Amino acid sequence: MNTQEDDTLDVRGLNCPLPVLKARKKLKPMSAGQVLKVIATDPVSVIDIPHFCSEAGHTLIATDKEDDVHTFWIQRG
Repeated sequence: MNTQEDDTLDVRGLNCPLPVLKARKKLKPMSAGQVLKVIATDPVSVIDIPHFCSEAGHTLIATDKEDDVHTFWIQRG
């Protein structure tokens, strides 16, 4: 995936709701349009992260899955 990110959040090993809570905290000081790359192993993150983005006004611009690792690129709204 060739998506450029402004910051990265590695939440591997953390389970719901921590990946979303940490993503929210990391996105808060970022400027609109900046991109956060989130790396997660929680299988529920494929549901939680897109839902969080739509509820919070952010855009999920890309996702990727390799083995048990899910990667999300979130553009701050």
